[in-house]
Amino acid sequence: MKSQSNKSVVCFGEVLWDLLPAGKKPGGAPMNVAYHLHKLGLKSHMISSVGQDEAGLELLDFLKSIALPLTYIQQEPLNQTSTVQATVGDNHEVSYEILFPVAWDFIRWEPAHEQLISQADAFIFGSLGSRNETSRQALFKMLDYAKYRVFDVNIREPHYTPDFVTQLLGKCDLVKLNLAELEMIAAWYNPACANELDRIELLFERFNFQEVIITKGSKGATYYTEAIRYDYPAYLVDVQDTVGSGDSFLAAFLAMKLSDEPLEEMLNYAVAMGAFITSKSGACPPYSKFDLERFIWKRSLSNTLF
Repeated sequence: MKSQSNKSVVCFGEVLWDLLPAGKKPGGAPMNVAYHLHKLGLKSHMISSVGQDEAGLELLDFLKSIALPLTYIQQEPLNQTSTVQATVGDNHEVSYEILFPVAWDFIRWEPAHEQLISQADAFIFGSLGSRNETSRQALFKMLDYAKYRVFDVNIREPHYTPDFVTQLLGKCDLVKLNLAELEMIAAWYNPACANELDRIELLFERFNFQEVIITKGSKGATYYTEAIRYDYPAYLVDVQDTVGSGDSFLAAFLAMKLSDEPLEEMLNYAVAMGAFITSKSGACPPYSKFDLERFIWKRSLSNTLF
């Protein structure tokens, strides 16, 4: 992958502590994406809010330790830092108990956001981080300044409405979602859509975005535009947990896209990153870019030999 030092990405939404069986881990989908983008050599910024409490100070210390700027992390005096109880079930699937309200439900627009977002190469947001009206209105203002808007759908029951997700789908250039989310969303508009291609075509007809990525876990991922479809298989690994694997996938895909790499290389790098992270505990494990590329090299060598 080419040098990314001149590329910047802004991530908006939740920062929190995931309370996992293995212990407390920093998380939140947009923060996970920002973490992995930084690991891959991009300048990443996080817009969020933590409480004025011990958990918030610990999150700020973590962000500082991984060299993510604290400039746009607000401190909310009236609401606590978010913690999420994560339970790992069958097939390594994770369920979440997400409290409301918490500090990131009250992210405020600041004049400094305009320059930050307008100069960034991409702006990433999800449906969870704007579930509350205060953060939602801040997000809508930010989207006016973004040049490339990436919607990571990330539906979590009961923290969404079809109307709100529909609004967000109308304000993005790239959508990333999983198969269950695709089926659910397409059914809102036409319950008769019975397969993946029909659902994708429905979304392209209804909205103005240019790209869709569907993550499929052990079956890899599929990339769509109105003109093309590209399927890419998964890497097989021993899974520790799946927390944050989709976030790492998105970060790797964007890192390659912003470097103008070919589509096959984008998807290979993204699928490899998702597998690499599932082989470790938590969404933001320590690693280097060299570790990831060695992982890819070893898998490609194994495929060549066998």
